[in-house]
Amino acid sequence: MGRAQLRTQPRSRTLLVVDDREANLVAMEALLGDGDWQVHSVNSGEAALKALLELDVELVLLDVQMPGMDGFEVARLMRGSPHTRYTPIIFVSAIAHTRESVLRGYASGAVDFILKPFDPQVLKHKINTLLAHEHNRRDLQLLSQQLDSARAFNASVLSNAAEGILVVGEDGYVTFANPAIAEMLHARVEDLQGTALLAHLAVPEVGVPWRESEFYEHWRNGATYRLHEAQLYKSDGSTLPVALSSSPLPRQQRSMVVIALDMSVVRNLHVQLETQAVTDSLTGLLNRRGFHQALESALARVDRNGKRMAILYIDLDGFKRINDSLGHDAGDEILCKVARLLETCMRPYDIIARMGGDEFTALLDSLDHPEDAARVAEKLIELISVRHRVEGTEVTLGASIGIAHFPDSGQSVDELLRSADMAMYEAKRAGRRQYRFFSDEMNGRAHTRLMMEENLRSAIERNDFELAYQPQIMLESGRLRGFEALLRWPNGQSGQVEPGVFIPLLEETRLIERVGDWVLREALNQHRLWPQALDEGLILSVNVSPVQFARAGLLDSLQRLLDEYQLLPAQLELEVTEGTLMQDLEQSCDKLRRLRKLGVRVAIDDFGTGYSSLAYLRHFELDTLKIDRLFITNMLDSPRDAAVVNAIIDLGRNLGLEVIAEGVESLAQREWLLANGCDVMQGFLVSPAVAPAQATAFPARVSWESC
Repeated sequence: MGRAQLRTQPRSRTLLVVDDREANLVAMEALLGDGDWQVHSVNSGEAALKALLELDVELVLLDVQMPGMDGFEVARLMRGSPHTRYTPIIFVSAIAHTRESVLRGYASGAVDFILKPFDPQVLKHKINTLLAHEHNRRDLQLLSQQLDSARAFNASVLSNAAEGILVVGEDGYVTFANPAIAEMLHARVEDLQGTALLAHLAVPEVGVPWRESEFYEHWRNGATYRLHEAQLYKSDGSTLPVALSSSPLPRQQRSMVVIALDMSVVRNLHVQLETQAVTDSLTGLLNRRGFHQALESALARVDRNGKRMAILYIDLDGFKRINDSLGHDAGDEILCKVARLLETCMRPYDIIARMGGDEFTALLDSLDHPEDAARVAEKLIELISVRHRVEGTEVTLGASIGIAHFPDSGQSVDELLRSADMAMYEAKRAGRRQYRFFSDEMNGRAHTRLMMEENLRSAIERNDFELAYQPQIMLESGRLRGFEALLRWPNGQSGQVEPGVFIPLLEETRLIERVGDWVLREALNQHRLWPQALDEGLILSVNVSPVQFARAGLLDSLQRLLDEYQLLPAQLELEVTEGTLMQDLEQSCDKLRRLRKLGVRVAIDDFGTGYSSLAYLRHFELDTLKIDRLFITNMLDSPRDAAVVNAIIDLGRNLGLEVIAEGVESLAQREWLLANGCDVMQGFLVSPAVAPAQATAFPARVSWESC
């Protein structure tokens, strides 16, 4: 009773011997111990059931008559358990010789019934045979489980695949359809089974019998057939764009698998991307690329019926001021308002685009006369040039429009747009809120500008530029405050080129960056050469373009130059315009703070002529205000100009800023400025801008009696 398990040998197959007599167990172990199996022995039915739960037993040798639980009960319980239902049982008995006992043993699930005494060789042969059968049964069971698992997996894959899947027999009829293809075609799976594949194919049209189709030909040759641009009929008669792939299954199945990929999402995405590529995201109009494509298409289909075509190039007047003062959100609202105005003004087949910034274009097709484009331009200017309410504020816009006609103003997209653009700039020069047609004269001016640009590039390469220095004088004492470095371009062919001509062109072409760096180096080098008698506090003023001021590395560059030329930061003053500071208020404030920390002075040049707001001026860390010469020239004769100058002087005094009057040409102007509290002047009263050698010899103090 205490013996539950005996003598385990390292065998591959497992036998369980059950007998209540120890001698029988020992005898069976001795008999079976040399076989190709592992023997476990237990001495009761209860111990047998426990061993069957713990061990992987492949055959049971079971005694019939045992105290407590006999062999028949053990067999019955084994057959009731899924784990041991099919485990072979051989009943071994020396007592139960009756026919009823043998039949009962077989009824209990035994596969054999051996009566003692028995032939050991016969027993071993039976064991080997039953073990082989058990191994085969287990292999078949495992294979069946694997097959069921594979079937379940394949069914799950087919049912959950996103692609539509059809299995089509060699006769061309559908034998299987997965849920995805049914959903794609708005049908039921059972509705698709048994239908002809070609009946579902809308594109391409197959006008031949199934056995002459590409599907069948490829299947017969064992090849895959692909259709990238196909369409299938839905149940409602509409079509679905798909990509099809038909591949043969193994020959014995005599079928093919057809995979359908829904291309509607891809095509919609493609259309969406194409639309975005030619559409302005803010206004919904065409963008520059879209307008180019539309104009190319229009030129390709120009009618030969005498109708004309015109391009309108529209630029908003005053938009920058609104954008800078009210912010970009307000600017975007204005652009959208203008876009809607353009749509209401144009014919349905006219093409409108936003080229970028505040520039728009319109393509007017099928015009009878050039004047028709002029009438449209007049109407546009009238619609745009009104007061618009934006974020609770009323603002006034205008529009300057250039008109180019096909074929007179150009015969290609680039020529027409360039002509319309030049005409628009001509309208701006003429006073804005006007339209202008392109003419040969404009083309000549554009050619002149191009030549000027080339000459500028050559001048930079040859280092043709020079600096002149205009003295800045303290109004009361006559002491020399410093010099303003002014860029000059002596041109051997046409003489001195006016700064007002070439500096704007330098800024438009961004060549000002190279020239500006040269100006800083040249001026700082010249300051180093001035004699010590001119005072170490002598200030050098240098104009900085908007491009230079906005550059991220400006302060690092200044620090290197100051160190290289051994100049005190307070001796360098950068002059910037109001418009430069107003381009990006946050960036400007940050840069001014950093310049103040570096020790470099900052002056606002031509104060009063730009777009500056006094609300922002108090936040700028500045040192100097420079009054534009326009106000100084007229202040003695114009009470309005005198009031402006006086207001600027008072503003500077209240903000703790030094005030410099530009363009002072008479003692009367000097006396008026001195009487009204102005600090510094520069102008022809003392000296025009002079060459470096003359600046070196300039006196440290001016006698007003000699002026």
